[in-house]
Formats: sequence, structure tokens, C-alpha cells
Amino acid sequence: MEHFKLDLDSDGILLITFDSPGRSMNVLSNAVMAELAQIVERISSEEEIKGAVITSGKAAFCAGADLDEMGGQTAELQKMMKTDPEGAKKKLFDQVYQLNKTFRAMETCGKPVAAAVNGLALGGGFEIALACHGRFAANDNPKLKLGLPEALVGLLPGAGGTQRLPRLIGLMNAAPILTQGKQLKAKEAQAMGILHGTAPQAELVETAKQWVKDNPKAKAPWDADRFKYPGGAPYTPQGFQMFAGANAMIRKETYGNYPAMANILKAVYEGALVPMDAALRIESRYFADLFLRPESRNMIRTLFVSKQAIEKGEGRPAGQEKAEVNKVGVIGAGFMGAGIAYVSAMAGMDVVLIDRDQEGADKGKQFTIDEQTKRVKRNKTTQEKADAIIDRIDATTDYAKLKDVDLIVEAVFEDSKLKAKITEMAEDVIGDKAVFGSNTSTIPITDLAKASKRPDNFIGIHFFSPVHKMMLVEIIKGEKTSDYAISRAIDFVSRIRKVPIVVEDTRGFYANRCVMRYIGEGYNMMAEGVKPALIENAGKMAGMPVGPLALQDEVAIDLAYKVLKQTKADLGNAYKVGTMEPIINTMVEKHDRLGRKNGKGFYVYNGKEKHLWEELDQFAINGLLDQQPDVQEVKDRLMYAQAIEAARTFDENIIHDPREADLGSIFGWGFAPFTGGAISFIDTIGAKAFVERADELRDAYGEQFEVPALLRDMATSGETFYGKFGRKKAA
Repeated sequence: MEHFKLDLDSDGILLITFDSPGRSMNVLSNAVMAELAQIVERISSEEEIKGAVITSGKAAFCAGADLDEMGGQTAELQKMMKTDPEGAKKKLFDQVYQLNKTFRAMETCGKPVAAAVNGLALGGGFEIALACHGRFAANDNPKLKLGLPEALVGLLPGAGGTQRLPRLIGLMNAAPILTQGKQLKAKEAQAMGILHGTAPQAELVETAKQWVKDNPKAKAPWDADRFKYPGGAPYTPQGFQMFAGANAMIRKETYGNYPAMANILKAVYEGALVPMDAALRIESRYFADLFLRPESRNMIRTLFVSKQAIEKGEGRPAGQEKAEVNKVGVIGAGFMGAGIAYVSAMAGMDVVLIDRDQEGADKGKQFTIDEQTKRVKRNKTTQEKADAIIDRIDATTDYAKLKDVDLIVEAVFEDSKLKAKITEMAEDVIGDKAVFGSNTSTIPITDLAKASKRPDNFIGIHFFSPVHKMMLVEIIKGEKTSDYAISRAIDFVSRIRKVPIVVEDTRGFYANRCVMRYIGEGYNMMAEGVKPALIENAGKMAGMPVGPLALQDEVAIDLAYKVLKQTKADLGNAYKVGTMEPIINTMVEKHDRLGRKNGKGFYVYNGKEKHLWEELDQFAINGLLDQQPDVQEVKDRLMYAQAIEAARTFDENIIHDPREADLGSIFGWGFAPFTGGAISFIDTIGAKAFVERADELRDAYGEQFEVPALLRDMATSGETFYGKFGRKKAA
């Protein structure tokens, strides 16, 4: 066999070692599933096999389904849906149910099978263990986690997870694992009753083998006589209460945008009413329903396939090789600079953290000290490891210490003159190969590079706040930025385990241009007399993490104030006053409302509690509208405003890859993840239908809904962004 190594010992215990060649992690591909079915047949039919233990030959047990293969199957089935929808559904059901049949055959083979989980086991990997009679995990592997993350990409566990887990630990305990993708460590899983035991890695297989020998007639609990659901079945008072609460909670959290959540509850409920074999068919049916939905297709493509490809450096310019970035300089030890220093040190790099005075530099380093102290208290690291990370940061005022850095990130506030001064000071010291990156959110990199003696090594590296939590980093090419500088910036971003997207130079780059359309449309509606509560709730109902006014508070209103001032100075007579400017000026200058940072913004903050400021009606130019718009109208305005701007960046050649655009929209400003991103949002609606709706919005509300020529041409030709711009691996 290609993917499994088999070893039958003298006691008749078959050791099955999952070890796919050429892969860093085992995944469940069609070839793997076919081999597994053959192994189960051998266990069942060969008398000399008395039982089996499944383990992994890699550091992880199994990472779940082969998502690249799933992506190919999705494309094939989507084509088939157009001509033979029933045939496509049946084909998918048969494919999905085949794995369930294999696991069920293993579970009912009449011989004990145990899982020796030596590392990460997620999705289908966890479901392999759940289908075994005995389950054991290594207790000395800090990276070992068990979980079912399918809901996070719009799917449900399709190999028995929705049926076995609730039968094992009860509905209430299973709910957060199934619907929220909660992951468990070995000790936690054992305490919940998922594992039969834990053991050191070196003893794990022998522990599992001993269990197999001690339990020759092992059965799954649900195959035993008089099985009862732990904590009560769905039709009991306890179970009914759980489902009533879960339905309400999921509706509140998802606004119906994530059908996976509802399908999981349906699969669990309906499956609990019938025997296991029928329950697995129910699960496969609900999985197939989800798999054919655009939400699942788009989320799988963006959040897994595209994300992995971009993280591995597929945006690297042709001819450039990967290189190590081992030492970085961070200039500016404020909140952003401190965060950049922290993630760099966490990734194993040495950091020179510079500020104008030692007190400022030390304060920046204190952020890392505080974060590591929290991690030690939560048992996420040891004091020794924490100290090593803290020691990697050299807080100083001495620019001479930058002489041997591989890359610099300048992170001072948005002032072109200050940034120019710092560029000159750093370039007097750094080596010829060092790359200078500016963390600016709006100022064009080509303008900033004018202060550089080596503009070919000058680049934009735009982080999002807070740095240690936000996944996206924009890499911005100036007019003279070299491929070498782009490649080194990608190396740096990949090393700190963030998602790099490469964009051309423009004011606001990609993410900020688009997100300002979201915030700006909130301002527009407030000025028109739409109630702020309706604006905010519609944003969340559309799938955004917060409404546009709340987002402005998080970003800081005074930052928007400063950006407007800088933009006005840069553009001169070309600058146009928009709806937001008088509102922002009034908020900052008249009311000192700066956002969450000072507890006063569009919201009033009281600790974790907040509510809309009662005096926002003053910004409705002609008073509040007597007839408020339909919520769908408000949702469309907020979503189309962003998506049109994303399309415009393609029209202007600012961004070139729909994968990067989608990733940037989700990880940069939280564009509704269930859509797969701003570009997938357009492709799913279809260019023709999208343009027609955008034209309606333009005629009703203004030129912000005018679509670019590129999108209008695509509407005529029937093209999609992924079809027109996508690489083969992005499709």
C-alpha cells in the first residue's frame, strides 16, 4: 500500500501506520479512503488478525480531508449541477457515504480497533478515532489537538462526527465542538470521556495494543443493548431544552448566513432518532447539501486552499528564491511597532526596537513582556521560553544597531516628513541588501520612497491593528520597488505566520480603500436620515463582524481625522469633500469623541458594554427619515459599496489575483467570511446580476455605486474574476 504501513505482531494485533509519502501531513484523499477500505476488509476477514491499532508515521495524526482534491470535485460537480442536478447530488452522496460505510464497517467488524493518536487530529482525522472502539492520545505532545472544524468552512463533519460525538459525550458537550470548531487537548478530551486514556508518545502504541488485547469483544456504546444518550436524547426535556437554546443562539450569532450551523443541528437531531446506520445516511445527505452550496465552495477555496497557497509564497515574483529573514529593525515603539516587534520575536527573529527616547523604546518592549506573562499564567508557554522571546528584543534609541538587520519596518504615525527623516537615518546605517519597509496605511509608497537613496529596496509593509491578532499584511510595491524587495518582504511575513498579499501603490492600497467604502456608506446613510441602529444591525446581518460606525470607533475617529488632513494636503485642489468629513470634524473638534480609545465615539463605552451615542441624529442633514429603508436595501448598500471598490482595484491594476483580494477582504477588514470574500461575492451573484443591482443603487443613492468598466465588460461577456484572473491553483 502507498499510504499505510501494516505490521502484524505475534499477538495478532495489526499495527496500521498512516504515512502518506511526499506530504508533511496525512489527509483523507480518495486514494487513502480506498486503501483504508481494503484494510478494514482484511481485519474483518483474516482470522490471524485479532484486532488493530491505527497510528501515524508523521508528527500529526491526520489533518482531515484533502481540500485540494475537494476543490477539484466541487468544480466538477458544479458543472454537472447545470445539466443534471439530481445526478450530481446522487454522485456526491455516494462519494460522501463511502467513507461513512468504511468507518461503519470498521466499527462493526467484530474485532477491537484502537486509535493511537500521536498528534493533531482534526476533521476526518478525529472521525477516524471516533469510529475506533478504543481511543488513546499522547499526553506529552503540546501540539496535539482534537476537533471538528468543518463548520468554520461552511461544512459539517461528514464521516460520522455529528452522530458519534453526541452519542459519546452528550448533546450539550458536543455542541461547541460541532458548531464552533472548538479544539480539545488530550487531557480535556479524556475528562469528557472521548478518550479511553493517554500515554507518553513512546508508550502510546503499546498502550493501545494492550487495550485491544484486553477488550477482544469491544463494541461501540451505540451498538450495545439498551444504549441511552448521555444527558438525554433530543426528545427528552433536557435534549429539547438544548436544541431550543442552540437554535436561538446560532440565529443570533450567524443571522442565517451560515447554513452549516443549521444543518449540523438537523443532522444531530434527526440522526439521534434512528439507529446508527440510518443516522450516517442522514449525515451524508446534509453534508452533500452543504457541499453544493456557494458558501461552502467559496469558504473552502478562500480560507483553506488559497490561504495555504499564499502563505507558502505563491505571490513571490518569478525568479526569486525564498530566503531567511533572521534580524529585523522596528522603528517606532508605539502600539503598532510594539506589536510588530512582538510577532517577530515570537517567530524566532532578533529585533532592534527603536524609539526617539529610551522610555518609549522600553514601553514598546513592555508589550511583549506583558503578553508573555499572560501566556505563562495561562500555561501556554513556560517562563524559560517567555524569557527567551523577551530577550530577542533590544529596545534602544541607537540607530547604529540596525547595521546588520535583514529588513526594517518603520512604524511611526502618518506624517510624510517624519517618515522621510527616519528613512534617511536608517539608510545611513543598514547594509546594501537590507529592505526598508514602511508600515503606512494610506500614504503612497512611491511618495515615501522619494526620501530613499535606494528606492529599489523600499517597500510598503502594511500591518493591521492589533498586529498580534490580525492575519493580513499588505506588501505594497512602489514605482521602483524591486522583485528582490518583494520577495524578502514575503519571507518576513510568512515567517511571522501571517497572510501576505502583494498590491500596487495607490492611496489606501487595497484593504483601506475598500473598508473606507463600508464606513463611508455608513456615514452617507446617517447623513440621509437612516437610523444609526438600522445601519449597524444591517451591517452585522450582512455578515460583517461589526457595523460601520462601530468599526470607525475601533479604528479611531481621530485617525480618520488625521488621514483626511494628510490626504487634503497631498491632493490639494484635487481633493473633494465627502459626507464623512464634516461628521468626523464635528466628532473630534467639537465633542472630543475619538472612538473606543477614549471611551467616546459613535458609541458610548462602559467597560465591555456599549451603546450608540444618543446624539447621532444631529448628523441627519434633513432629520431622520419618516419611512426607514428595508433592511435588505441597507445590507446591499453596505456590501455593494465594498465589492465595487474591490472590483475597481482590479480595473486599476492595483491587485492582480482574486485569491489575494478575497483573503485581503476577509482578513483585512472582516468582509463577510461566508461569501468567500469580496471578489467571490461578485462571482457568486454573477457579474450581470451584480451590475444590474449596482446600477439601481447608483441611480438611487449616488456615484459611489458606479461600477468600473472592467466589471461592466465582464457582465456583457459572462466572465468571472476567478475565470479571468485566477491562476490554475486558484480555480
